[in-house]
Amino acid sequence: MKRLAIPTDPIAGQKPGTSGLRKQTKVFMGPHYLENFVQSIWNGIGGAGGKTFVLGGDGRYFNDRAAQVILRMAAASGATRVIVGQNALLSTPAASNLIRQRGTDGGIILSASHNPGGPDEDFGVKFNMPNGGPAPKDVTNRIYAATQSLRGYDLLEAQDVDLSVVGETVLDQMAVEVVDPVSDYADLMETLFDFDAIRAYLASGATIAFDAMHAVTGPYATEILGRRLGAPVSSILNAVPLPDFGGGHPDPNPIWAKPLVDLVMGPDAPDFAAASDGDGDRNMILGKGLYVTPSDSLAVLAANAHLAPGYAGGLAGVARSMPTSRALDRVAEARGLDVYETPTGWKFFGNLLDAGRITLCGEESAGTGSDHVREKDGLWAVLLWLNILAVKKQSVAEILQEHWREFGRNYYSRHDYEAVDAARASKMMDGLAARLPTLAGQGFAGLTVARADEFAYDDPVDGSHAAHQGLRVDFEGGARIVFRLSGTGTVGATLRVYLEAYEDDPSRLNADADTALAAMIDAAEAIAGIRDHTGRDAPDVRT
Repeated sequence: MKRLAIPTDPIAGQKPGTSGLRKQTKVFMGPHYLENFVQSIWNGIGGAGGKTFVLGGDGRYFNDRAAQVILRMAAASGATRVIVGQNALLSTPAASNLIRQRGTDGGIILSASHNPGGPDEDFGVKFNMPNGGPAPKDVTNRIYAATQSLRGYDLLEAQDVDLSVVGETVLDQMAVEVVDPVSDYADLMETLFDFDAIRAYLASGATIAFDAMHAVTGPYATEILGRRLGAPVSSILNAVPLPDFGGGHPDPNPIWAKPLVDLVMGPDAPDFAAASDGDGDRNMILGKGLYVTPSDSLAVLAANAHLAPGYAGGLAGVARSMPTSRALDRVAEARGLDVYETPTGWKFFGNLLDAGRITLCGEESAGTGSDHVREKDGLWAVLLWLNILAVKKQSVAEILQEHWREFGRNYYSRHDYEAVDAARASKMMDGLAARLPTLAGQGFAGLTVARADEFAYDDPVDGSHAAHQGLRVDFEGGARIVFRLSGTGTVGATLRVYLEAYEDDPSRLNADADTALAAMIDAAEAIAGIRDHTGRDAPDVRT
């Protein structure tokens, strides 16, 4: 074992309270950078000695090399065992499941989620807790503190471990167990969903398309949709994980998954289509000629989850992130369910799931999940949709129409202004926050403000407090605008503007979303002055 000195300010850019570190790949590949952060994780959790961890990632560039470094560091720090996915691959939900099934002390997931991969793109590392979920604030704060005081790291000098072969080997005195990354997760899905019904649905002539976007869900979709459910191999697109995701951007939205959107809008549209992201925790749902917003998808899943065997007993409760549309709230009210509004970030759902207060939860950023793991889960959402389609024997469009007739429709869109000047965007947000108390009663674009505030969250399970979670402007009649700065990018800041308008008039349930939200778009500009502060005339991405 060799102990190495480290440079000053080893983890530039790491922020307190964040569940992981996401930077450009070349930063992680720089001298000592990855090692320093991994050692900070060990220090932040009280050491790695005597512990068992799960390790894997989404297969992006540098995934394989980072895994070897982490294995040598775990061995040097006295870990007992590391369970690693074959070829260092594990989807994020599969890693969460493996942590829970094997009762480990946590796991390290190598991913920058939906960000592009490659030597000039992004990489990430995060630690998940023994419950399978992202590390909570107290743990991430300890990890952050360790990055500020680190003076060295332990690294075993050894040859690479062969991660291509399933089986067990020994690295110094630590067991390295290489496992099939798919089988345990696929087995879990069979306990939740009626695979016989889905298989019959597909055999009846229903057609599907799943775009893995050359990311980690390719092998999972091949096994589950293909081998276990009988979908044609040709229905699973871009199924081979590639270090640069085939040069694409593995974010399942209408912009980055445009070929799939074009397919469902064309003459050869399948009955159902879906996509997942880099690490497999997000999803996009489509039907013939239509895109299902993530907020609508969450609400539909909540209203129909009882049709799947794993949820036949009903839901304990539901939760959504604050920017997510309130379509879920309307389902909860009608079904007599508790509904929780949390800050953005899956770790906030973890306490509610662990306490048994909720069964199903989701975010507007294409993440949905349940109490089966402690991460959002893209393929889980796809399978629940297929289970619903198989039981109801309706099209995606028919299910949406039925849902809107019962609950009303929450027209919804998110506008992203990417890589904007962080200082200018922060100035805009600070100025708007200061004006919020004065907005009530004012009119903008024909809409009257009913309430405006800055969202804060008091966790009902552990009592923790999260402040400054986004700015909300509610209008009379159920419309709403939310403004947030996001930290998921690695360059500049991303301003996200969430627009929502409620409609329960049956004659107005099928309007064009941009038309239904036109007044909201004008109101957002009038309230915040986005153009003046960012220099942007339009968002980079609309979802």
